[in-house]
Amino acid sequence: PTECFLSHPEENQESTVKAKKRKKKKISDILQKSAPKPGVPADLQNLLSQHFGENRSVIEIEELKLPDSCFLPANDLTHSFSSYLKEICPKWAKLRKNHKEKKSVVMLVICSSALRSLELIKSVTAFKGDCRVLKLFAKHIKIKEQMNMLEKGVFHIGIGTPGRVKALVEQDGLCLSSTKYMILDWNWRDQKLRRMMDIPEIKKETIDLLEMSIIKLCREGSVKLGLF
Repeated sequence: PTECFLSHPEENQESTVKAKKRKKKKISDILQKSAPKPGVPADLQNLLSQHFGENRSVIEIEELKLPDSCFLPANDLTHSFSSYLKEICPKWAKLRKNHKEKKSVVMLVICSSALRSLELIKSVTAFKGDCRVLKLFAKHIKIKEQMNMLEKGVFHIGIGTPGRVKALVEQDGLCLSSTKYMILDWNWRDQKLRRMMDIPEIKKETIDLLEMSIIKLCREGSVKLGLF
């Protein structure tokens, strides 16, 4: 009986130690305990510098730098999506009425997945008014369908993933000449607590999209960048 009595606590101690070891290995546990910091323009600048630093000349990197004037106020984590858009775009009603061009959108929102895109489309209701919102992701939607919709109708907001938006721009299905705002869903984290720029594929596609046309438009002053 004495031996049995002693063996149980030892087993419990072993299992407790094992459980602690398992917990230490999880990055998500560490992230849960650390307070989330809202993204700022310098974070995006640093990301671009790191990405292009090894393969580009000093002059080329300088051309990819964005002046502070290119950025909208960043979300300080107190805003809903609609309240953030109201703050950065107080003249939305006027912009919405004046937009008549097909194959284009006034506001482009880039996020990490189709599911997140649908969440943002639902939460933009309080801001959008009677404007039309277009889903710009690949899941269950063929690119030709999106190109046909853009060609036939007028849309004001496009919400989707960087890969599909990039493909639409490359295939001349989406023109960015009328785009005034590009919002990156910067602070949101998925179930694994990853932000969009923590996912290698999404990060690369977003940077490719920025390099392809957005950075040039920002430097020219026609597009403003926001980090939500």
